Amino acid sequence: MKSVYVYYRIDPAQAALASDRIDALLSAMTGHCGQLPRRMSRCDDPETWMEIYEGIADFAAFAAALNAAALPLDCAAFIRGERHLECFSAPDQAV
Repeated sequence: MKSVYVYYRIDPAQAALASDRIDALLSAMTGHCGQLPRRMSRCDDPETWMEIYEGIADFAAFAAALNAAALPLDCAAFIRGERHLECFSAPDQAV
């Protein structure tokens, strides 16, 4: 199984909007994960957020579902820069 991490910086003036929309995105993605997705913020920079998705069997299918779910939520409205998506797996499960 794989874990997916999405990180980005938010506009602090849009934090309430960001919170509502990212929480909706996490909720929409629950069925695509083996564990409940969650949102965190960086300890030394609360404007940097991370979404964590774990228990992903098919990364390509997950990434397509995430992009489809994020589009109607207009995440660009509160993000500074871009969303960065990275996939990790245990060393014995790589590829």
